[in-house]
Amino acid sequence: MRPSSGRERGSRSRRSCAFRPSRATGPPGGMIRSPRIERRKGDPMPGHTDLFETMKTMRAMRRLKPDPVPDELIRKILEAGACAPNGGNTQRWRFLVIKDRKIKQGVQVWYKRAFDEVVGPRYLKSNPPPGVTREQYNRQHAAVEYLTDHFHEAPVWIVACLEEGTTAPTRSSGASIYPAVQNMLLAARALGLGATLTTRHLLYEKEAEAALGLPPGVHSYAILPIGYPMGKFGPVGRGPLKEIVFQDHWGTPYQGV
Repeated sequence: MRPSSGRERGSRSRRSCAFRPSRATGPPGGMIRSPRIERRKGDPMPGHTDLFETMKTMRAMRRLKPDPVPDELIRKILEAGACAPNGGNTQRWRFLVIKDRKIKQGVQVWYKRAFDEVVGPRYLKSNPPPGVTREQYNRQHAAVEYLTDHFHEAPVWIVACLEEGTTAPTRSSGASIYPAVQNMLLAARALGLGATLTTRHLLYEKEAEAALGLPPGVHSYAILPIGYPMGKFGPVGRGPLKEIVFQDHWGTPYQGV
C-alpha cells in the first residue's frame, strides 16, 4: 500500500465542513433513523429540513430546558460555523464551549445588570418592530426576561470569538464571525435545538470576558445559549420586503417584490 502523502492528509483535513451521518438526532434516550429516500434533483437532502423553511422558522428560542445536549450535536453545530465565509479565509474565529455552571453564573451577573440598567428600560419605552403585534412584543419581552434570569441554566453556551491580537477591531471585524454565528443558529434549528444570538454581555465587555477567561487579544462577539426548547418553532415576525428593498436609487421600490 502506498503511504499517504502530506497533500492527501491536508485534503482530508479540509473536509471538516462535510457533515457526517449522526444517530444522535433527538433528546437523550431516543434515536431516529431516517429511511432511504429517493432524491430528485432540487429536493432537499434526506433527513434535513429545507433550508428556506429552516430560515423562516428560526425563532429566537429563549426558554430552554436544562437537559444535557449530546456533544455530537454540538460538534455538528460547530462544524457548520467553521464552514462560514470569513475575510481572506484567515479563520481567526475561535469558539469557546461553556458547560461549567460557575463560569456561566459569573457572566450572568453582568448579563442581568445590562438588562436591568439598559435593555429592560429600552424595551418598556419601545414600540413593536415591523411585523410584530403589541401582544407578540409583550411575549418577546417576557421571554427576554426569562432568558435573563435563566441564562446560566442553558446546558451549553457557544461563545463566538475572534483572535485579533494587537489589531484593534474595526467596523468590518464582525464580517469574519457573524456568518459563522448564523450558520450555527441554522444548524441548531435543523437539529431541533433552540438557540438565540445575544450580545448583551458586551455592555460589560471587560467584566464578562474576564469571567469567561478570555486571553489578551481575543474578543467575544456573541454568546449562543443552546438547549432543547420549551416552546415550538414557528414563523418569524418580519415586516414586508416592499418596505425595505429598493432598486437602483434609495427609496425607489424594487419591482421584484
